[in-house]
Amino acid sequence: MTKDVIVNEGYRKIFLLREKGIEPFPRRFKTTHMAAQALLQPEGSRVIVAGRIVLMRVMGKASFAHVKDSTGRIQIYIKRDNIGGENYEVFRKLLNVGDFVGVEGELFVTRTGEKTINVKRLVVLSKSVRPMPEKWHGLTDPELRYRERYLDIVSNDEVRNIFIVRSRIIAAMRQVLDGRGYFEVETPILCSQAGGASARPFFTYHNVYKKELALRIATELYLKKLIIGGFDGVYEIGRVFRNEGIDTRHNPEFTMLEAYKAYADYNDMADLLEDIFYACCRVLNIESVIYDGKKVNLKVPYRRIYLPDEWKSECKEDIHEVLKGKSFDREKLEKLALRLNVEYSRELPSAKIFERIFEHKILRKFNEPVFVRDYPTAITPLAKCKEGDEALVERFEFFAGGEEIANAYTELNDPQDQKERLQEQMRQRNEERNQETDILDKDFIEAMEYGMPPTGGIGIGIDRMTMLLTGKSSIREVILFPLLKPTTSDEI
Repeated sequence: MTKDVIVNEGYRKIFLLREKGIEPFPRRFKTTHMAAQALLQPEGSRVIVAGRIVLMRVMGKASFAHVKDSTGRIQIYIKRDNIGGENYEVFRKLLNVGDFVGVEGELFVTRTGEKTINVKRLVVLSKSVRPMPEKWHGLTDPELRYRERYLDIVSNDEVRNIFIVRSRIIAAMRQVLDGRGYFEVETPILCSQAGGASARPFFTYHNVYKKELALRIATELYLKKLIIGGFDGVYEIGRVFRNEGIDTRHNPEFTMLEAYKAYADYNDMADLLEDIFYACCRVLNIESVIYDGKKVNLKVPYRRIYLPDEWKSECKEDIHEVLKGKSFDREKLEKLALRLNVEYSRELPSAKIFERIFEHKILRKFNEPVFVRDYPTAITPLAKCKEGDEALVERFEFFAGGEEIANAYTELNDPQDQKERLQEQMRQRNEERNQETDILDKDFIEAMEYGMPPTGGIGIGIDRMTMLLTGKSSIREVILFPLLKPTTSDEI
């Protein structure tokens, strides 16, 4: 049958149910147990359970089916003599896999040892029109799985469990932060300008103010303003939006945890990250994962290495050779890229060339969890310089399974230095045409001029962390509804 014929058959059954005086979409149904709870009750107990029919074995005068809710599935036994001939015919001829039903009856154990509800009352709760995908032959196309995630979850318990794990990871993070005295806040998504990270923003338009607004690319600047305002520790878990490419590691909207603590530095943020990982692994009862075909040991503590040492080891020169104070030495950076066979173009910004060298020569080494510390000031305008070395800042990136999971700073709190750093970013934007530099946010500089205490800050990618802890190498597997390429069916 064609899809249209199948859909029409579904609507025909809805019509037939109503002809029999049965409303296929009632308003509510009171249950006594979830499926998992019912399975724990002793034989002979009376239970009322509701859920979706996921399996039907229809016979002459008695049938079996499986009903599934969010806790699991339970078998039901429907006999003509128990529910009446007319009701049994409704079940047999007008209900299908995918329909929601409510059942009431007593528990018994079948000859095969399966606890089952002997149904005395059956209520139609929602009649599906379209057929459910078959377990083994349904949603196998990844694009279709992401586009119709609701069906993916129904037909694949592993997919559903990924998002249960994701929720437990976020809950564990909150527990650690709340226990350390951090205060959870919410900051604006719509901003006059998008700062706090090196990325292109999305824009929208406010009709009343007649003004273009940007969707935030980070929560950093608002959270720092709260530190200035007197909160000693704040954090936010929320969506950020970056107008960038889409691949297995990137989605234009993603979830970040950002946390800031007064009187702390990037070493304290490394300790915090280890506490968070320890809590998440304990909640999930894991000590290691297989990620991208390799085992990753997640036991804390994690190795802490010094980027300038790694740079010298792999690039065979001091990192300061490609740095000129708080900016890059473009000529020397290009020479190094050429010597290392790292592709670049004259139009590519210096920061991007540095990033390519780092990925080509250093990042490939990291599979086990590692903190890479102390980055060039030229690519980190919001972090405090190393004492006695203005070319480097107190910053770490945390990698595991070869993926960046977190980024942390000893936050810059000198307003004059911050202004000069952001002016350098604007130079890179204008002269090198790098549209992903930080912007000069005068309002943030003004806030800093009222005094900002020494502060440590960290950003953790929730999606990347979930990928690691579930062993999934595509970000689309851990986002419920990832952004997908529009299809003709998306057009109205």
